[in-house]
Amino acid sequence: MENRRVVITGTGAVSPLGNTAESTWESMKNGRSGIGLIQSIDTTDFPVKIGGEVRDFDPAPYFANPKDARRMDRFAHLAIAAAQMALTESGLNESNINRDRVGVMLGSGIGGLGTLEANHANLLQKSPSRVSPFTIPMMISNIASGVLSMEHGFGGPNMAIVTACATANHSIGEAWRMIKFGDADAFIAGGSEATILPMGLAGFSNMKALSTRNETPTTASRPFDQTRDGFVMGEGSGALVIEELQHAKNRGANILAELTGYGLSADAYHLTAPHPEGLGAARCMDMALKHAKLNPEDVQYVNAHGTSTPQGDICETKAIKKSFGNWAHDGLVVSSTKSMTGHLLGAAGGVEILACLMAIRDNVIPPTINLENPDPDCDLDYCANTARETPVTAALSNSFGFGGHNASLLVQKF
Repeated sequence: MENRRVVITGTGAVSPLGNTAESTWESMKNGRSGIGLIQSIDTTDFPVKIGGEVRDFDPAPYFANPKDARRMDRFAHLAIAAAQMALTESGLNESNINRDRVGVMLGSGIGGLGTLEANHANLLQKSPSRVSPFTIPMMISNIASGVLSMEHGFGGPNMAIVTACATANHSIGEAWRMIKFGDADAFIAGGSEATILPMGLAGFSNMKALSTRNETPTTASRPFDQTRDGFVMGEGSGALVIEELQHAKNRGANILAELTGYGLSADAYHLTAPHPEGLGAARCMDMALKHAKLNPEDVQYVNAHGTSTPQGDICETKAIKKSFGNWAHDGLVVSSTKSMTGHLLGAAGGVEILACLMAIRDNVIPPTINLENPDPDCDLDYCANTARETPVTAALSNSFGFGGHNASLLVQKF
């Protein structure tokens, strides 16, 4: 069964760059930043005042009963919206599938932090009786996967992976593995995050992980630049419909690309820092290449994890060199779309795999914006500041999370 081929037939996204996959991609291609001063919370007492927020988003249209939206956290709103968009594009519906063979894998790195904050305040400032009876189901990270299955009657495998910033890539990759193994014919898979909240902002900023370029938000996220000073927190969701090739053909689906490789590994090194030589990340990319049966020179584009942290960008550069050898310098193009979106944490891979798909579709590699003073230790071709028109037949997306969790996905032109 492991020879079953898996293709992508639907995409959906809600991001700081746009509330659809296409609008997000248009902004990426044009090098637009989605980062600004945070509007959703009062940042007066915070050292960090910038983020990549989703704006003008109404969850109600994505629920069969709009009342259900009021009983869900924002992270789940974003997840359901991206998933519904992906389903619409794929044409997957009750008339052309066996719903017991359709799975859902929508993860979140942190889950319902907003719900936790609000109800913890009620507990401390009012009384236990003022804690909402929906607190737990709103807060838990698996609820988006559960709700999507309820909305559509999808009775296949249903899970929610939590691996910090690698969550979405692991979700898509494990769904790929289940389809190949024969446990499902199709999956809706991806990740979401909504942590631009007092606790999230304070926690990350007190770690000294975030950029403090409050005066110039649009240039704050600057991966691989010598003056980078941390990542910019973002929010959003990205989801795919992936399915077994013959299943997609039988229902006349429009095939967007083929998902051919998935790698995963552990750094086994540090709570938050990557391995200094990028060894875990390199093993992860090597595995994705092996699954796809590709040589390094068969890949034209890597969408880097590229968070704009001083150490992380260097370690990933080292890892890419280990995995791609001479090709890392001789032909590979790398870019970090986090320069435009900020870091969407558990949703990052779900949005960034879109950059790979669209790069293959349009033969355009999105840029790394704000790369003005290249770091000598980051010496690859990072597609600085302007998108590049070039043929792309294979692209790899990296996501690496706190705890040393690594996940890489490889997509190819179908």
